[in-house]
Formats: sequence, C-alpha cells, structure tokens
Amino acid sequence: MDAAGETPAGTLPGEESPEMDLSHRFSKRELALLYEEVLYTILHRLGKPKHDHVADAQELYAYVQKAFGMDAEEHSIIMQQVKALESPIFCLKATVKEAKGILGKDVSGFSDPYCLLGIEAKSHEPAHPDHRKRMKAVVKDLIPEDQIHRTQVISQTLSPVWDETFILEFEDVETASFHLDMWDSDTVESVRHKLGELTDLHGLKRIFKDARKDKGQDDFLGNVVLRLKDLPCSDDQWYQLEPRTETYPNRGQCHLQFLLTHKKRATTSSRTQPSYTVHRHLLQQLVSYEILQHQAGSIAWDGELSRHASTVLYLHATQKDLSDFHQVMAQWLAYSKLYQSLEFNSNCLLHQITSIEYQWVQERLRPEQKAELAESFQSLLTYGVSLVRRYRIIFPLSVPRSTERLQSLLRVLVQMCKMKAFHELCTLSPDLPQMVSKALKSGTAEWFHMKKQHLKPMVKSMEENGKALSRLLLEVIGDLQQCQKIWNKFFINTLKLNLFFITYLELESLVAEHVQEQLREVDSSMSKPTAESLFQLYMNLQELYRMKDFLPKREGPLALSSFHQWFKEAVPQWLQKAYTIALERAQRAVQMDQLTPFGEHNKHSTSTVDLSTCYAQIVKTWQQLNWPDPEEAFMIMVKLVEDMCKIALMYCRLIKERAEALSLNERNEGKAANRLCIVVNNIKQLRLLIRKLPLQLDWAQLEQRTGDVIDQQQIQHTLHNQLDSTVSCLDHEVRDVVQALATKLEKGIARHIQELSSSNDTREPEDDQTGHSLPTSSLWEEAPLGPPALPAPASTALPLSPLCPAGCGPPALPNAPLLSLQSIIPLMKFLESELQYLNEHLVHENFKSLLALLWHHTLAVLSAAAGQQGPSTQRYKKLHCALKSLELCFHAEGCGLPLETLHTAAFLSLETHLALCSATSRKLIQKYFSNRIQQQLDTSSEKYGAVTIKALYRPSEQKLRVEVLNAVNLIPLDSNGSSDPFVQLTLEPRHEFPEVVARTTQCKRNELHPLFDEAFDFLIPPEKCRQEGACLLLTVFDYDTLGANDLEGEAFFPLRHLPGLDTDEDQADAGRVPQTRLPLTHPKPTGDEILQLLESRKGDKEAQAFVKLRKQRAKQSKETE
Repeated sequence: MDAAGETPAGTLPGEESPEMDLSHRFSKRELALLYEEVLYTILHRLGKPKHDHVADAQELYAYVQKAFGMDAEEHSIIMQQVKALESPIFCLKATVKEAKGILGKDVSGFSDPYCLLGIEAKSHEPAHPDHRKRMKAVVKDLIPEDQIHRTQVISQTLSPVWDETFILEFEDVETASFHLDMWDSDTVESVRHKLGELTDLHGLKRIFKDARKDKGQDDFLGNVVLRLKDLPCSDDQWYQLEPRTETYPNRGQCHLQFLLTHKKRATTSSRTQPSYTVHRHLLQQLVSYEILQHQAGSIAWDGELSRHASTVLYLHATQKDLSDFHQVMAQWLAYSKLYQSLEFNSNCLLHQITSIEYQWVQERLRPEQKAELAESFQSLLTYGVSLVRRYRIIFPLSVPRSTERLQSLLRVLVQMCKMKAFHELCTLSPDLPQMVSKALKSGTAEWFHMKKQHLKPMVKSMEENGKALSRLLLEVIGDLQQCQKIWNKFFINTLKLNLFFITYLELESLVAEHVQEQLREVDSSMSKPTAESLFQLYMNLQELYRMKDFLPKREGPLALSSFHQWFKEAVPQWLQKAYTIALERAQRAVQMDQLTPFGEHNKHSTSTVDLSTCYAQIVKTWQQLNWPDPEEAFMIMVKLVEDMCKIALMYCRLIKERAEALSLNERNEGKAANRLCIVVNNIKQLRLLIRKLPLQLDWAQLEQRTGDVIDQQQIQHTLHNQLDSTVSCLDHEVRDVVQALATKLEKGIARHIQELSSSNDTREPEDDQTGHSLPTSSLWEEAPLGPPALPAPASTALPLSPLCPAGCGPPALPNAPLLSLQSIIPLMKFLESELQYLNEHLVHENFKSLLALLWHHTLAVLSAAAGQQGPSTQRYKKLHCALKSLELCFHAEGCGLPLETLHTAAFLSLETHLALCSATSRKLIQKYFSNRIQQQLDTSSEKYGAVTIKALYRPSEQKLRVEVLNAVNLIPLDSNGSSDPFVQLTLEPRHEFPEVVARTTQCKRNELHPLFDEAFDFLIPPEKCRQEGACLLLTVFDYDTLGANDLEGEAFFPLRHLPGLDTDEDQADAGRVPQTRLPLTHPKPTGDEILQLLESRKGDKEAQAFVKLRKQRAKQSKETE
C-alpha cells in the first residue's frame, strides 16, 4: 500500500500497477455469478424493512449495478436470468427462548408449560381491528398436525426456559401468519396427591375446577399470533401472551427470536459455494466500492457502510442464515485483505478482532476455514510490519491524520497478536516487538540510503560533497526530531519499543561511516568554499551528536563520539575566516562612519554597532564550535581572543585616522573637537565590549574544563593578561584623545587666568564681609535644553554651565568682593561655551576624565599665577575667588567631580596660600593668633612650664576678670640656676583691643614655681571676644635688671570660650570658675608663612610692627627648626 492518492511511478492514470495487490478483484465470470447472487437476494427479499435500511428494491438494484460496474444491458440480462430461476423455499427460523409471568394452573400455584407453534398458510384479516376472535384460535384447530411443532414441557415453573429453534416453511409471506399456543400440561393425579400439594385457598379452588374437567385435559395459558409480513428479517423481542377470554387478561410474556431465511436457493454461487464464502465475496466487493467512493479519501473511511450496502449485506446474511460469528469472520477476512490493497482506517479491523476474540470457539470452524483465518492473520501481520518499516513514506506528516493511522495500525497488530484465535491457529507465533524492531532498523537504513542517493551531488568535488553531506544531515536530524517528538510515544505506548533509540543508533552509525568515507580526502590546503561547507557539516554533526541526550542509559561509545577529530585540519580555516569577515566589516564600518551620534540617546557613532556585531559573530563561532577536547579548545580560545584584540587596536587606529581625515579641511575647530568626542565615546564603547568577552566566551567554564591539562597561571597569563593589555591600550588611546581635547581648552583657560591675574584694579576694597551669591553652575548638567542666558558684565552672577541639575539654588561664596566676582566672568563664559557641547556628546565617564585633566591643569595655572613676584592683595583675591568658583562649578553639588578628586594636595596647598595672600594684614594677624590658639590646644608637653589662671566674663559689666594663680616648672634663665618670673597679660590682636593696655604681675625672685595670686579686670565688649583669633596672651618673662627680659614662655587663652560669655546672668561666685592650666610654648624661630606675608607688605606699618614684635619673641625662642 502506497501513500494515499499516489500513483506508482510509470503507471498511466486508469492503468493498474503491476505492484498493486488486486486479489480483491474478481474475474468477469465470478463477478457475474456474484451479481446474480445479489440480485436474487433483492428479488426474493423477506421481512419488513428496518427504519435505517432501504425499502425500495429499485434503489437497491441501482446501487448494486454501480457497485459491480454493470452497464444497463448486462444488468438486464442477468436480471432476466435471475427472474427465471426457481424461487427459494421461504423459512421462518423461530426460536422459543423463554417466558415469564405466566398463569399458575396447578394446585401448587405453578404450571407445566409447553408451546405449540406453526404457520397458518392463509390468514384471514378480521373485519374490525378490535375483532380478534379469529386470531385467538388454537394452533391445533388451524394448522395440520404434521406442521405443528412442540416444545418440551418445563415442570412446575412460571418462568420456563426452552431455547428451542424450529424451521417453519411457508410459501407466501403476504398471507402466512405465525401461531404459538402455550399450554399447561396436565397429568392424572390422585386427590390425595393434589391435597398434599395444596398451599392456599386458590389451590383448593383449582382442585374443584379440575374435578369438573375431563381427566388429562391441558389448560390454555395464552397465545401469540403474528403476520409474517409484519416481521423484519430478524427479530428478537418479548411478546404479550393473549387470552381467549377476558377472565385473566394478563397472562405473561414470551421471548421469541425470528429469522426469515431461504432454503434451496437456485443461484450458482449458493449451489456451488459455502454460504460463508459467498457472503465474504459479496462483502469484499461492496466494501471496496464504498472505500473508493468515499468523498474524503480512502484513508478517512472509518468502516461505516452506506444504507444500501448495509441493506444488501443484511438481507444476504439473514437469507443465508449466517451466524454472527461467521459474519464477523467474513468481515475480518474481507477487511483484512482489502486493507492490504485499499488503504482505509485500520480501526475498522479492531471491531472484528474484538468480536472474534469474544465469540471464539475453535470447534465452530471447518479445517479450511481455520487455514483461511490463519493465513489472513499471517498476511496482515507481514503487511502491517512492512508498513511500519516504511512508516516515513506510508504515513507522511504532510498528510492529515497520519499519526492516527499509524497508531491505529500498531494497535491492530498488537491486538491481533494477543487473540486466542491467533495463538491457536498460528503455530509459530512471532514476537511482534522483535519483528517491528527489526523492520524499523532495516526501514531506517533503506530510508538513509534513499536520501543519500537522492542528495548525491552532480559534480564530484569536496565542496559539493560537503554541501550534500550537510543536506543529508539536516534530513537525518529532522527525521530524528520527528521520531522523538511525534512517533516515539506511539511505539512506546503500544509495543513498549523506543523508536528514537532504535532509529538514532542506526542513523548515527550510518552517518559516521558515510561522513568518514567522504572526509578522507580533506587536508589543510582545502579551499575556502570547502572549509565553509565543512563548517556547516560540523555543526550539523554536532547537533546530531547532542541528540544522544534523549537516549536511555546505554553502555559503550557512539560512532560519533570523536567526530570533531575529523575536522581538525579545517579549524584554522574557520578561525581565519571568522577573523577576516570581522576585520573587513569593521574596516567598512569605519570608512562609512561620519562620526556623528546615530541616535537621539546615543553618544557614539554607527561603527560601534557594526563592531559589536563583529564581536558577536566571533563569539557565536566559538559557541558553535563547542570543541570537545579541552586543550585544543583552549588554543582555539587563545586565537579568537588574539584576533578580537587585533581588531580592537586596528579599530582605534582607523577611527582616529577617520576623524583626522574628516577634519583635514574643516575650518570650524568646534566640529573637529566634536568628532574627537565621538572617537572617545567609540573607544570607550569598544572597551566595554572587550570587558564583556570573558563572560560571553564563558571563560569560567573553559577554565573548569581545562583544569586537569592546563595550569591556572598559564590561563591567567595567556588570556587575562592579553585582554588586560588590550584594555590598557584602549585606556591609553582614550587618555590621548581626551588629552587632545583638554589641550584645546587648556590654552584658553591659561589665557583667561593670566588676564584675570594681570588685570589692574583701581579699587582695593577693604574687608568685604558681605557674602556674594554665586549662581549655580550648570557645567555638570547631562543635556541642557538650550544655551543659558549670560549675565551683564556688571552683574555679580556667574554664567551658568551645563553641569548642575536645573533648580539648584546658587551657593554662596563667602567673603568674595564684588570686583573679584566680576573679574572671573570671562573665564566662566569660556568654560561654558567650550564644555557645553562636550558634555552633550561625551559619555559621562569620558567627560569626567576630561574635567579631571582640566582641573589639574587649572590648578597648575593658578599655582603659577600665584607664584609670580610682586602680586597685590587684590590680585590674590581674584585668584582665590576664581579657585573657589571653579571648585563649586567642577563639583556641581555632587553631579560633577567628587570632592576627593577636587581636593588634591595641590588644591589644598593652593587654597591655603591664596586665602592667606588675599587676606588683609589684620586678617592675617587674626589668622596668626588662631593658629597659635590651635597650637596651644594641641600642646600637652610642659617642657617650658605652665601657668594657671582663672578667667570670668561679666556681661552686665562687660568686664573680663583674670586671676593669675601661679606658674610651675619654669626653666632657669639666670646664672644662679633660677629665674625672676613675672607675667604680662595682653589682649590680642591689638587692633581689636586698641584701648586695652597690657598688665603685669609682680616679679617673684628666684622662683621656678612662683605663686602670683593676682587679679586683673579688662573692660571689653562681648562681640570683641568672639572675633577670630581673639585671645588673652600670657607671656612669662625672666626679669633682668641690666638687659632685656628673657622669655620663659607664652600661652594663648581663647576668649570665645570664656566662662560667662554666653550667659545672660553674671556668675557671682568666682570660686566656682574652674582653673585653667596652660602649657607654656615658644614660637618657632622661622618659617611661619603668615609672618612672611606680613613682612612682605613693606608699606603696611601695622604689619611691620607686628612682625617686629613676633621676631623679637622668635629670637628668644628655645625652639629649633
């Protein structure tokens, strides 16, 4: 059986293929005799038609004429011959099965029933339907005694069971009627015996009634009268027993079976062949016609016959009196033979298998029938297994319901092999799973060789052979996928066979043998097309080998276990091709790149997209290779990484050259800078791609695989170091380009700072204590919507730059004179105009790198400007203002450079230096005392001794009261090893307390631990105490009569921490004021930056006087450098 609807090759339409099994066809003579049989059956039809059968004989004649392919003339001739034949003897096969609910006529309450039955030749129709007297006549009064049949007597029961069959002949079905009388058999018994059986009053009445009867007279129990023309061909039902009188209307029921049959049929077939064989031939002819006429195609035919075919077969089976078992046998033989030539749904066979199994009794069959049945089993088994062997062709998935058909066939084969009849008749019962397994193996091999031959290249070359092998592998893989996903479950469920296991092992072995044979001619000098075709073949083999994961556990290696070794000669070609394709694509991408952002939200150009695709393709090549050998896989990885690093470095060189070429004739320097921004972003994007390679190439898994054969340090040295080296090169390239961008700005920054520092200002304002507001810089803003509005030159607001988020409040720049703020506006304008585009077109990381370079350069320029000779205070103020402004702008409230990046050592040193240089002399003096106060607080050593005081401020009197208690551990300054100490008290800085005179204690002779216990009052306002550097200076001298007093030491007591200064009420009890012990210190003899600044201000008398005083103290200092 070929696939549905297919005509064998070389056969013209309408011709019969020599390979097709036409055993279901009959010769013309056989067909004519069979046609005579079926016409005879219709002509002599008996019984009332069933509701689902065809009643019209002409319809049946027309149907069988088509089914047998008879033309009108042939039909007419055979019809005349049939009519000329002698009519059959009509028979009613009546079976009296049982009865229930009959009357109990005996004294015991039971009856001894039996039946009399026969056929009345001519029944008389009653004048009125209700008039049934004639119908109630007893059988022995209507039918001759020799035509009356009698059942056995069933003693003492009301539910007798006879199950007796009688053949009743009749001549005319229209006039004949069937009669059955049921009687209670009576035998002569003594009164004493009857009284012994008496059970109730009804039994007593029966005794009296019997006494009036004639001895031995049977009692009537009821009858059934049926007209034969009202009976169907076969009938099986319960009939009501009718009474002769209305005394007992309910007389029970009788179960009867009827079959209207023929005897002595005059047809040739009936006379020469067994009824079973004739019926099978008729069934075979009609079913083949039904299948061929099925509108949806034969494979969709599910065994359901048309009304006409069902009617004809029903009539023939009943007329021939075929048993149900023989009918099922005939159906099985016909259907199983037809299935081998006309494909239809094999589920049709399951019904016959079930019926035969249910009704199987071997003794029912004659030897020839047993042989015929056994041959049908063996024939269908052989044919079914052959279909399974060629299931790919017979049940293609492109044809609807193919899976259902194969599954149905497998079920039929399994059920057939389980039948009792199969095991009893087929002496050598085969092992079905083993047969199917063997068939699947041979069928798979046949399919593979057929595909191999079909895909054989016309031109014999290695390249064409490789392509043909790849196509063959795709076919094999597709077939195995169908096996695994679709077909396998059917074989497992029905036969417990793993189709995928069988097919995979067979195909895997065949593929390995064939591919190895074709690859023997491969060497390292193969052409590129050959290498390309082999790569596709390698991937297909890899996919085929991976399918082994679906196999159940098995022992031993597969034929494809080392398939990768067959392609070792081609691997270098594959890697070189991947590198060449990626390199050429990257070169083309750079040549086409205009170095402009390719999207609204992107800051790199189109070439990075192509470069990313190139790398992705190389990564894909590695994943596709999936080389099994770990050591060889490591070498492949080294080559791929080396190639990708080469491409990266080549790209950097080409993209820089591209930027130079585009800017060669460009007059607009801004556009050239913009292209450099894109170059930086592109290289940074490339760096990200390089950094992702270990994850994309799964180095961790490779290191795990190669752990036993390659040292970890070798992997680190070979792969990681190579990648790190490339990243370092990229970072260097980024720094170079960013440095180039920074260099373009550094000159402008240096020029503006130089102009700022060298500008002549006519105004030298004194201390401006008002903090001016510095507008927030927007230099750090990611993408400003438009150019910011610049302030008027006279305004104190600095121009906004694109860094800081919108809406930030302007930070205040303390102690920044108006003139200084105005002087840095040109610098801020310059930075805004130059950095705005860079911020928009550089990625944030690169922009921060640029800002870091600019920041370091700016600090260097400011430091150089601050170090020039002869600077004025006003100039230092402008430089300091510029430094603080730039710090705020570059930090941008956290959106720009972090403070740790800004606050370098150079910045902190410069900030301190400029803050000092820009301060007034008095500010410097205040700063000097602040420093000395801090030194005092940090000093714990008393190597020069210490002085103890009490200090209390009375706010109500604005009076500072100081008690000098004592001094201890003074150093001896006189030749006698002692000293003459006294303490001088001054309020510093002097310009804050101009009217407060110095006070001194009494001199204590020859004392190193003098006790003074003296109190002093100073009238000073509280706000003066809170000034920066405000302190009480306690200087301990050694009194000398002839020369200057020697310095024992000095101590600084900060006034801002005076007890009572921050309270509203006076502390009346001075005794509660804590004592303060102050270690004595000596000033450093040289190196104080503030004193040097003050000394440089030659025209400032106050500064010079302060320096002179401090120098005198420094000369007396015992401190060394």
